[in-house]
Amino acid sequence: MKKIILLMVLLGFAYTASAQVITIKDQETEQPLELVTLISKSTNAYATTNSKGKANISALKDAEKIEIRTLGYKTEVKSYAELQAADFLLLMEASNISMDEVIVSATRWNQSSSDVPSKVTSISSEEIKLQNPQTAADLLGISGEVFIQKSQQGGGSPMIRGFATNRLVYTIDGVRMNTAIFRGGNLQNVISLDPFATENVEVLFGPGSVIYGSDAIGGVMSFKTLTPQFSLDDKPFITGKAVTRYASANNEKTAHLDVNVGWEKWAFTTSITSYDYEDLKQGSEGPDEFLRPYFVKRQDSMDVVVNNEDPRVQTPSAYSQINLMQKVRFQPNENWDFQYGLHYSETSEYGRYDRHLRTRDGTPRYGEWKYGPQKWMMNNLNITHSKQSTIYDQLSVRLAIQNFEESRISRNFNDPNRETRVEKVDAYSANVDFVKALGEKHELYYGLEAVTNEVNSTGIDLNIETGLSQPGPSRYPEATWSSYAAYVSDQFTINDQILLQGGLRYNFIKLDAEFDTQFYPFPFEKADLENGNLTGSLGVVYRPSDDWVISSNASTAFRAPNVDDVGKVFDSEPGSVVVPNPDLDAEYAYNIDLGIAKVFDDVVKVDVTGYYTHLKNALVRRDFKLNGQDSIVYDGQLSQVQAIQNAAEANVYGVQAGVEVKLPSGFGFSSDFNYQYGEEELDDGTTSRSRHAAPWFGVSRLTYRAQNLNMQLYMNYSGKRDFEDLPESEQGKTEIYAIDENGNPYAAGWYTLNYKASYQLNDTFTVTGGLENITDRRYRPYSSGISGTGRNFILSLRADF
Repeated sequence: MKKIILLMVLLGFAYTASAQVITIKDQETEQPLELVTLISKSTNAYATTNSKGKANISALKDAEKIEIRTLGYKTEVKSYAELQAADFLLLMEASNISMDEVIVSATRWNQSSSDVPSKVTSISSEEIKLQNPQTAADLLGISGEVFIQKSQQGGGSPMIRGFATNRLVYTIDGVRMNTAIFRGGNLQNVISLDPFATENVEVLFGPGSVIYGSDAIGGVMSFKTLTPQFSLDDKPFITGKAVTRYASANNEKTAHLDVNVGWEKWAFTTSITSYDYEDLKQGSEGPDEFLRPYFVKRQDSMDVVVNNEDPRVQTPSAYSQINLMQKVRFQPNENWDFQYGLHYSETSEYGRYDRHLRTRDGTPRYGEWKYGPQKWMMNNLNITHSKQSTIYDQLSVRLAIQNFEESRISRNFNDPNRETRVEKVDAYSANVDFVKALGEKHELYYGLEAVTNEVNSTGIDLNIETGLSQPGPSRYPEATWSSYAAYVSDQFTINDQILLQGGLRYNFIKLDAEFDTQFYPFPFEKADLENGNLTGSLGVVYRPSDDWVISSNASTAFRAPNVDDVGKVFDSEPGSVVVPNPDLDAEYAYNIDLGIAKVFDDVVKVDVTGYYTHLKNALVRRDFKLNGQDSIVYDGQLSQVQAIQNAAEANVYGVQAGVEVKLPSGFGFSSDFNYQYGEEELDDGTTSRSRHAAPWFGVSRLTYRAQNLNMQLYMNYSGKRDFEDLPESEQGKTEIYAIDENGNPYAAGWYTLNYKASYQLNDTFTVTGGLENITDRRYRPYSSGISGTGRNFILSLRADF
């Protein structure tokens, strides 16, 4: 390590060059624009502006065509000579009407979205700043194209195109976050990420297995965190922001600070955020079934039912969280870039709110049901080399170690036995990605990936009256899950109008697990699974003119069985218990989509994408037999035995539609609408609605921007799902749904009317505020166990320095 550091320092001393700095500002306000990307395709060089709107474009010298893009502004195309003639000052025109933007999620490299056959949506730092999302799950929901399910306030499980959880992929700075215990039920891992430390977010819709491997069936969510910024002169570059925020619906108290210190070759970024949320209060107008008339409290060594003074307050749902990030960046010369990142997140304990709604024999089912602290730490090193050679023009190496810890703590009502199940996963990953231009028409992307997850699971049973504890059954076996892959993708520009992109990936998956038969008489002690999976994609982009883009993509994807599929023991619902099944194969998805985007007179943009996905050999929960028995006693109750099995096929189709309108005097209008329909095969050959195909949903926004003021009046909405249209697995969950006139559960439709505003007082201070759910609707998003926020006043003060 010392030798590596010495080599980096020597390289730094050896490099001397005069930087050419460009300044980019808003045309109307003349405020500096951050995160503007300048790209020259001919040289594969790019630069990004810092918080002062400045960027070093020495690597773009003599380029004849530089594409200059950022979200919310009209794309500019200039030569280096033109920028030089303008004294390296560029004013950009604000406009949401754009056919392209810079994205990285499609190939891991900077590209124009108009060159990608798949649909990609970006969420900018400016939108995050205005909307003030409380969690990273809420951040994804800003897009209006990702449906968010919540089982508790400390949660958020995205649904994309009828898929969710372990059929979606999460990446942070290009590193895969999915682990071997990502389950088919709902997940809350995304809340470990910090919206304040997020530079931008991209959502790639549809299969992404060629680049991202297993699980990338419904889509990929790519989070990019703050990048350390260098000084562009001989003075240290010091910048950052401090934010405080309050929200009334859960009495939120949040504080954030990030600081960047940069020199010519070294830069450091430090970020810390503290969140504190009390019990969430829901609205006053809506289904009475969502009210919380009572909760359980421990008094005098007994569980007692306590009347809730305000039934709109959802107790227990309070929690707190802290996020830390430290990044170091070293750039010895224009060819090499080294970035190291340390990320850490930890929550408090938080109640599994939907489980507290369950009853048994007229009394609450649980005296306790909560998640222990959710912990996530990532150390990652990203090395990029940009220089034309025989085998690549750009090289990226990503090495990462992640440590995950989660736990479940439960105790039946007035039962002294508390069960604690702790899961730890150590995830190791290495990615090597290359890009190489082959002549003027071909761009080749290829790479290698290796991922290993080590799973450790323990169980402890504690008698809270006597204080005596003993080992209990673990949720998972001791296991190792590994993935090794190679991929190649070629982008072929036939002419200025037509582009083809195709790729292949081979993935080998290996899983080894050892089961503890001390508590359950499994007929096996070990499981060894090996899967080889070949996936591919072929897409076309046709641009008949500058204001038309037509694209289509056919692709396959897969999900290999993980430790959660093979080895989990848990109660999925009252009267059922899921047991391990070591005899599983990968499931495959076959997808095709067609997208059309058109801009009319630089005033109106319409974007429509239709898709169809067929899932074969689907891993689903079905009735099972353990040692010849179809029922066993679990948690004191005779329960139907079930297991994950390759036992079904599923079909999902839908439409994503969007419109943007540029109105006079700084006004604008936009709307996004999503319709998805999913069916999966049942045991008897009939079909049921897919659990993760949400009802139709969307968002419509009226915006206004002028000088230092940014305002948005918007409506979120979602459709109704009748009892007959609920998935079979949801029809028995009467505790989380509204009840119809026949006494059956159904998902009620809902809407919320919301207002947000941001005003920049001066160069330092910005005030942001808003009123969410103005009409105080009481609503619960489909499949969620907790209601959404009631009328919620938000106030935030931000200081940029």
